[in-house]
Amino acid sequence: MRIHYIQHVPFEDLANIDSWAGFRGHDLSRTLLFSDEKLPEMDHFDWLIIMGGPMNIYEDEKYPWLAREKEFIRQAIASDKIVLGICLGAQLIADVLGSSVRKNEYREIGWFPVSLTEEGISSPIFSVLPDRFVALHWHGDTFGIPPGAVRIAESRACKNQAFIKGKAIGLQFHLESSRDSIDHLLENCADELTEGPFVQSQKDLSAHPERLSQIQDLMEKLLDRVEEVLGPEKVAS
Repeated sequence: MRIHYIQHVPFEDLANIDSWAGFRGHDLSRTLLFSDEKLPEMDHFDWLIIMGGPMNIYEDEKYPWLAREKEFIRQAIASDKIVLGICLGAQLIADVLGSSVRKNEYREIGWFPVSLTEEGISSPIFSVLPDRFVALHWHGDTFGIPPGAVRIAESRACKNQAFIKGKAIGLQFHLESSRDSIDHLLENCADELTEGPFVQSQKDLSAHPERLSQIQDLMEKLLDRVEEVLGPEKVAS
């Protein structure tokens, strides 16, 4: 499968998704928006992955490529591509699909549990995950569930943690994170670690090395299931 990904800043790349794609033999290509690279034609990829970033989806004046990116995502969804957004990427998909993106009541940064909704538990894709699992979080905004989409997961700090509509999937939480990608976030975004009930310290974020292998396993299972259910000539039930 041909996978194209969009990267918004140098320090938030595919992380563990890169090794999964290589092991499965998928072709990878990318657009580095922070370097003003050109987005590909629709017939050049089957699956679009939109990564995270510290910017907000409504900061068009500061990041003029946002408008171009949103239109590209809209075209990818209309072209029946698999479209997976993580954190900022999920918020961009939600915006394109007609939902709101706003400040969440709490900033959520750290290792916190995510629970599947009843719809998530019965989903042909998300049922591959445990009903409850610990994921990495790093966000201050939240998305509304787009019209016609299904709310898949939630956490104590953030009601909307995942959604799916057709072949478009949004994940607010991070399962792709590696030791290096977390270190890069700490190096570049440590100023966001303000005091709050759902903000952990640098020490807490770097602790629990066993969780890295746990979320990598969950990410790979989820990506495999997405490919199985939504791949070429397949339709989600």
